[in-house]
Amino acid sequence: MALRLGTSEYGGTFYTQGSAVAELFNRGRSEADRCVVQTSHASIHNANLLDRGELEFGFMASNWIGRAKDAMPPFTRQIALRMVAPANAGPMFFVKLANSPIQTIVDFTGKRIVIGTKGSGMEQHVHTIFGVLGISFDSFTPVHMGFDEGADALIAGDIDAQFQPPIPNRVMTDLSQRADIRVVPYSPGQLEKVLSEVPFYRRVTMEKGVFRGVVEDVAQPAVINVLVTHERVSEDVVHDMAKAIAENLETLPQMNPLFKGLKALFEPLRTQGAAAFEFGGVPLHPGAIRAYKEAAWLS
Repeated sequence: MALRLGTSEYGGTFYTQGSAVAELFNRGRSEADRCVVQTSHASIHNANLLDRGELEFGFMASNWIGRAKDAMPPFTRQIALRMVAPANAGPMFFVKLANSPIQTIVDFTGKRIVIGTKGSGMEQHVHTIFGVLGISFDSFTPVHMGFDEGADALIAGDIDAQFQPPIPNRVMTDLSQRADIRVVPYSPGQLEKVLSEVPFYRRVTMEKGVFRGVVEDVAQPAVINVLVTHERVSEDVVHDMAKAIAENLETLPQMNPLFKGLKALFEPLRTQGAAAFEFGGVPLHPGAIRAYKEAAWLS
């Protein structure tokens, strides 16, 4: 039976990453042993599909996997997820129009800020970041909109800033061509505080010119997206998937720029062991451990 890999909507971040991973996994395999990419509603949906045995692998943002393990909202039961590999650390950031008076995140007081759709992962990230920084949701006007709708509202002047998902993404590229925009930086010490208190974030630098409107390097928090499986999936199957990734850390970024920096995400395995990949307390699958030992990432 073909292996099923849950991703996201067609053309989304997880879908394009999953397509690259499946292409590598499938090389030299028979039709019956191939991995097929399935569209889904991304992280939460993939976890539930894994729980029901309707997937063998799924992409998730690492902030959700511990919640699935512990049956924390929005999950209503414990899901026996197991880690396979990190996928990327993608910057999440607020954008504004270039002529906006907003200078840093501190200036959001009294402003209209798009934080994603109601109950979405993006909204959860804003709650996490602002909770660490002590920014009350009563101090600004939270606006629930999807990415396309939020971009239109920003251009129209109906909102003051929009929270954007990791790049590259189609909405951000389109927005940067339609309007003169800027990334909103954090005030001194704010980003460091977020990174020190939230284990599933990493510091990344959005480099000047990465899209129109990024006029200088700017540091932002990035969530680590991961590939997960379920404890019931066989060791050999997971081994082969982890091996395909570990053997192609240089190739994957050439296939999809979202994988840029993937090799750097593997480096902590050498010093921290399997714990380096066990975000949210979700164990590394025995099949992945075997693959990483064979590839000399684990001793």
